Amino acid sequence: MTTTSRTGTARASAAPHANERLPWPGLLALAAAGFITVLTEALPAGLLPQIGAGLGVSAALAGQLVTVYAAGSLIAAIPLATATRGWRRRPLLLLAIGGFAIANTVTALSPSYTITLVARFLAGVSAGLLWALLAGHAGRMVPDRMKGRAIAVAMAGIPLALARGVPAGTTLGAISGWRAGFGVMTVLSLILIPWVLWQVPDFPGEAPGRRLPARRIIALPGLAAVLAATLATVLAHNILYTYIAPFLAPAGLGHRVDQVLLVFGLAAVAGIWLTGLAVDRHLRRLVRLAILGFALATALLGIAGPLGQPGLIWAGVILWGLAFGGTPTLFQTASARAAGAAADIAQSMIVTAWNLAIAGGGIAGGILIGQPGPMALPWVALVLLIAAGLATTDRFGMRASQVD
Repeated sequence: MTTTSRTGTARASAAPHANERLPWPGLLALAAAGFITVLTEALPAGLLPQIGAGLGVSAALAGQLVTVYAAGSLIAAIPLATATRGWRRRPLLLLAIGGFAIANTVTALSPSYTITLVARFLAGVSAGLLWALLAGHAGRMVPDRMKGRAIAVAMAGIPLALARGVPAGTTLGAISGWRAGFGVMTVLSLILIPWVLWQVPDFPGEAPGRRLPARRIIALPGLAAVLAATLATVLAHNILYTYIAPFLAPAGLGHRVDQVLLVFGLAAVAGIWLTGLAVDRHLRRLVRLAILGFALATALLGIAGPLGQPGLIWAGVILWGLAFGGTPTLFQTASARAAGAAADIAQSMIVTAWNLAIAGGGIAGGILIGQPGPMALPWVALVLLIAAGLATTDRFGMRASQVD
């Protein structure tokens, strides 16, 4: 077939979609699922003293409720996505949401620390499955030319949960008790189930003859680069984000951590909105721009911290939020493009890399704040971001159909 005929065919196939709009109700249901997932993950961090007192353990042991959640996602994402790749997609999505309803109900009612740990692990497993499904499902709801914008809407629940959901949940927990926060998340999950049934379309799983083994999927051109860039970027983020309080203290902002994180979250919401406007046309450029913006933010923070300049720190946090807010959309879109029909398995690999980075950020940041100290955090993050930028090769974000 000639180039001209291929172009004509592409135009003809695109013509019926010329006036199509995003399926907002369905995509917002997926965003709500992401919101519940992030809120379930992060809520214990703001309620550790209350949870520890309620379960009769130390705050340090209560903190392991976050760790075991991440472990559940890390362990389950790839095996679950692989084992269920032939299942129809909407029932699988509902299964993940139901897992949150069960896990949060058990957490709210649990009489013991051990039972709570098991419930949190189940919640992490549900998260690993849901994140493996979310971007691929959003992408299948629209034509190819709109996939990036659809994924951006589905990912909007992440910064919204961090900016508004977690502070609100923490406040509710402080007023009504920590169990009330998990009870509210159960109610949200139960509301979401009929919403998904009503507005989110169902899709078939992969046909048996089209299922590539995981080792061949990761070898697809461009996918390994996406995973490497994801790991380095999210590791840089978590080194800073997890230990932002000790970094802010020398500049006199230690008592304003909640405000700093709120500003970061709002900037991240703006970042994901800006990303959604252009991700379908300029994916690779946006990835590089996001990494560059994040790198500039870390350099600004690295300079401002020792000088004790609050104004520069605020500017760095805003730039950080703008740059990082769109990265879930960018990396999920890039992996979906690279993997083609195997997008859900590729997303599970992104989930695994993301959770490795969360764990690695906690460990590495904990070591760094001891020696050489918190002022080193931005500079280590900058080195990681340089590595992430180097991973954005020419095949980064290339469609699987474009590769011979």
